[in-house]
Amino acid sequence: MNDSVPHAPVRFAVVGCGVIGRLHAEVLAAGEDTALRVLVDTDPAAADAVADHVAELFGDRPAVTTSLTEALARDDVDAVAVCVPSGAHAAVSVPVLESGRHLVVEKPLDVSVAAGRAVAEAAARHPGLVAAVISQHRFDPASVAVHEAVTRGELGRVTSAVATVSWWRSQGYYDSGDWRGTWDLDGGGALMNQGVHTVDLLLWFLGRPIDVVAHTALLAHERVEVEDTVAAVVRFESGALATLHATTAAYPGLTVRLQVMGDAGSAVVDNDRLYYFHSAHRSSVRAAGDAGVGPNSGIGGDGNQAAQLVGPEDSGQQVGGGPGTSAMFTGHHRQYRDVLDAIRTGHAPGVTVADALLALATVQAVYESARTGTAVAIADVLDGRIVPAPEPPRRPAAVS
Repeated sequence: MNDSVPHAPVRFAVVGCGVIGRLHAEVLAAGEDTALRVLVDTDPAAADAVADHVAELFGDRPAVTTSLTEALARDDVDAVAVCVPSGAHAAVSVPVLESGRHLVVEKPLDVSVAAGRAVAEAAARHPGLVAAVISQHRFDPASVAVHEAVTRGELGRVTSAVATVSWWRSQGYYDSGDWRGTWDLDGGGALMNQGVHTVDLLLWFLGRPIDVVAHTALLAHERVEVEDTVAAVVRFESGALATLHATTAAYPGLTVRLQVMGDAGSAVVDNDRLYYFHSAHRSSVRAAGDAGVGPNSGIGGDGNQAAQLVGPEDSGQQVGGGPGTSAMFTGHHRQYRDVLDAIRTGHAPGVTVADALLALATVQAVYESARTGTAVAIADVLDGRIVPAPEPPRRPAAVS
């Protein structure tokens, strides 16, 4: 693709005008080669509020409608961003694809594998369309660096990983919307809603998962159907093992951290930055018998090679809560660049429906394992041989 040749903007509709829909609207209205044409929401006040917000920031006010059918009947919409509650993603995405429009779906793909498979089947019926699912952290420089290092073999044989999402969500967060914390529309709690990005990265780094053993609990919130804490062990085809933890009960909110460890190197991504990286293949001190490798090469020593892979703004330690609005905007902007490139070149997007379906099946397998108390094969969930039956997580009795 010749980037020096100007392109006509790709014209978008955004369906769903909540918090995440507003973010998509901002990213699309701000882009030089994207245009926001129409906002869709069953609540006209919500659509009007986002339209006014966009007009205030960027000048042009998009049209608004309460009807998806009306939006898809327009001749100035090339692509659609689906930002409705998670349990309605497939119900919107399939008509979008059948209408001949490119598709961008917020995470997760949907809340059930069956619904996600319906999106995959619709995408397969329209191979000329781009269908992408938001997993913007795949496009963070730190994540790209780790994935490329694993692909090049710089960590040697990857042996294990530790993934943790340690966030806080108040009771008011769950009470703010009828769909929050429900199986039907949220699809799960800390893992499905907050942790699915980290699940996607874990699979991107370690490959195909085989099975999972898990526990879930509701420990710090009320009037919620789903978990606020989950811990699981995932086994991969390569033999690698990973621990997966997600919680919205870590006051006041810590970071998302993903450690990938191998027999020739290790990497740590913390709060979207490459906190630590060390590979024997980049080290001049490792000799036979691992001479020269020890505590000084670890996180507390002088062996951090992160600066060799990413710039200073994407390395180092940063403490505090999860990414803010600016980081969310940047991440979504990066992924939209990838989507536009896929539309213009015919290449597959960086995060496909198949990628998102595997992440969804992994999350569903975690819930099924927690429900049954047994190991669950992820392929059985993915292929429909096991259909998870969500139930409220166990709330342990108070200890007196």
